[in-house]
Amino acid sequence: MWRTRAVSGVVALMLAAGSAGLTGCGSRPAAPSITVFAAASLKAAFTEIAEQFKTDHPGVGVEFNFAGSSDLATQLTEGAGADVFASANTAQMDKVAEAGLLDGEPVPFASNTLVIVTAPDNPHAVRSFADLARAGLAVVVCQPPVPCGAATRKVEDITGGRVHPVSEEPDVTDVLNKVTTGQADAGIVYRTDAINAGDKVATVEFPEAESAVNTYPVAVLKDAAQPAPARAFVELVAGAAGQQILHAAGFGEP
Repeated sequence: MWRTRAVSGVVALMLAAGSAGLTGCGSRPAAPSITVFAAASLKAAFTEIAEQFKTDHPGVGVEFNFAGSSDLATQLTEGAGADVFASANTAQMDKVAEAGLLDGEPVPFASNTLVIVTAPDNPHAVRSFADLARAGLAVVVCQPPVPCGAATRKVEDITGGRVHPVSEEPDVTDVLNKVTTGQADAGIVYRTDAINAGDKVATVEFPEAESAVNTYPVAVLKDAAQPAPARAFVELVAGAAGQQILHAAGFGEP
């Protein structure tokens, strides 16, 4: 009886040791991944850039949080963890910098310009920024703190005209969605969003938008969990390959 119990105990110890080897030092380490907080307008271009990054850096993943830049800046200053921040204007990047969260200087990498989008064929014949003030026209814009909203407000200040939106959305993607789903007659978005929407919208460019062009900066965050891959991602965005993807998506020079 004693011998049987002793053998059972040895077997149990061997099983425990084997189990520990699988979950401890013998287990395969988790693959590294960087977390990128990026403006909603960058979704299509950055998703493509991430594929190039993963080709250049096998085994390194990329996870995105796409949202309005003001929301992302707030998340970061309130303690959210990320490796890279790409903003749709310098104002939101400045907020993160002022909180002491950046590792080095931000790198300007693109610019973007506002356009008006309507339903295909422009059924309400919107031809100018001034037309957006027309009675009975349901217009949607970004909230003022969001870069596309701040740019819209700047155009209003310059022209002296006022848009009276039926809603102010948290990011440019939501503005576009309101138009493509027929919930609004017109919306103010970036040129890149209009290009990405294709034939789902008609695009109306207006000259006043040139006075409110947004410059996009990107930076590595001080508490990045993966600082080396994060710097490599920023270098790709600002380098020739990243710039080619951004230009194809409709972004301008920084």
